[in-house]
Amino acid sequence: MEIKWLKTFIIAASYENFRQASEDLFLTQPAVSKHIQRLQQELGDNLFEKKGKYIALTEAGRFFLPHAQKMVRAYEEGVGNFKLWKQGYNRKLTISAAPQIAASVLPSLIKQFVERYPHIEVTVNITNSFQVGKDISDRRSDIGLTRMLPGQADVFYELIHKEKAVLVAPFSVGARTEQELLSSYRLLTNNHPVYWEDLLLQIKACYPHIQLLPVTQVEITKRFIEEGLGVSYLPFSMVKKEVENQTLSVISQQKNYPAFFTHVYRNKRRNRRNKAV
Repeated sequence: MEIKWLKTFIIAASYENFRQASEDLFLTQPAVSKHIQRLQQELGDNLFEKKGKYIALTEAGRFFLPHAQKMVRAYEEGVGNFKLWKQGYNRKLTISAAPQIAASVLPSLIKQFVERYPHIEVTVNITNSFQVGKDISDRRSDIGLTRMLPGQADVFYELIHKEKAVLVAPFSVGARTEQELLSSYRLLTNNHPVYWEDLLLQIKACYPHIQLLPVTQVEITKRFIEEGLGVSYLPFSMVKKEVENQTLSVISQQKNYPAFFTHVYRNKRRNRRNKAV
């Protein structure tokens, strides 16, 4: 039984059409038919049946399909691991990270990690904060980094970083106070999935007449601030580079606003297995 027969079968089953399978696989239609025939001979049963102009999986085909998919996945994983070994890697780490973390603290963390563990291949999946926990639960990633608490029961989380919200303004504002800025600039909100509901209640209690401008992405928020379109409250780690480059300023605040928590996620089942090793 050859892997190419299995791959042809899986693609043909997804389309239930040999012509479309041949186009997808860059094979001739007779080559596709030959792969299926050889696989059927090996198994001793028909995997497809004709229904007019179309084909459909037989009962045997439906039974065999998940097994074929499992065999192809195992083959591809084995080949992939072998290629990593040839390149000098002996392990692989997949990280799911929320965009806010990926754009701020993640690069330095990865730099430290690869310097310490040069033989581990690192893959980073940038996804929204709500998806990080699902990636860990479904084992698509080994660890996750986000500022939200997980909603999945099988996800273990640990606090690894805490920082305060800071008021960020255009660099040109100079030594102006929080009250002066909030009375003359719009407050850019909704750029972070965790803290704005509680934060707005506190701010409105002190400055009830502020004008709001929702901007749902941190990077866009920073560009708006640089252009003088408003001010916002952000984690300092997200604006550190702009402050150093003197395009944004951090303004002294009168109150302590909510803190930002960065959590690392791991799958509980995988975590227990690792501790047992």
